[in-house]
Amino acid sequence: MSSPQVSLQLWSLRDDTAKDFAATVKAVADIGFAGVETAGYGNLEPTDAAQAIKDAGLVVSGMHIGIQRLRGEFNEVVDEALLCGARDIICPFWPVDHFRSAGACQTIATELDEIGARLRGLGFRFHYHNHAHELALFDGRPAIDWMLDASTPANLGFEADVYWVHAGGQDPARIIREQGRRITLLHIKDEKEIGSGPVDFESVFAAADSVGSAEWYVIEVEKYNYEPLESVRRSFDQLKAWGRA
Repeated sequence: MSSPQVSLQLWSLRDDTAKDFAATVKAVADIGFAGVETAGYGNLEPTDAAQAIKDAGLVVSGMHIGIQRLRGEFNEVVDEALLCGARDIICPFWPVDHFRSAGACQTIATELDEIGARLRGLGFRFHYHNHAHELALFDGRPAIDWMLDASTPANLGFEADVYWVHAGGQDPARIIREQGRRITLLHIKDEKEIGSGPVDFESVFAAADSVGSAEWYVIEVEKYNYEPLESVRRSFDQLKAWGRA
């Protein structure tokens, strides 16, 4: 399998996209990214945002869409994905207080599986993106394990966020190996800029290489030592220095 391409989760530049989405995605392309993962469209409507991404020479590696929209605006979400040429739709969050037991995790998974089946029937792939609370243990197993075991791999992939796996007290490399080919999108994230925090990226990349299913490394920076765009640039340059971009 060819090496994963590198995209940017645009939440990293949320203040910039709110002011000028088109100029922001152009700056992302200038850094060297191949794609972007959307989290809304900043100051543009979906049609104009899709055109701005195309004009910048980028592709949409995925779209983060909240569960409320997936429930209540399913057709609109599908239209936006078609507009953007996106194959992958990702649920980026589930409320923390819903994770109360193994059974509760399985109930969450049932709904995600149903959404994924609908999307798969239309030619899309559906994924769940974790934070730290999905690594909490119920009956000795992380919540994400209960969720993924209660869903069908064809209906629900796993966009593992390596920083949040670490913050949740688990080993990202182990999670990647265990979930295997369910991970086609891998969130490359650290406490701030990539390589500046606690994540052991050497083991992360070794695990991803051993599985061989990752198609995209998706950089995300949520906290910064520099201006957001500079933090994104430094994170991309670090991946490049490691031979991963």
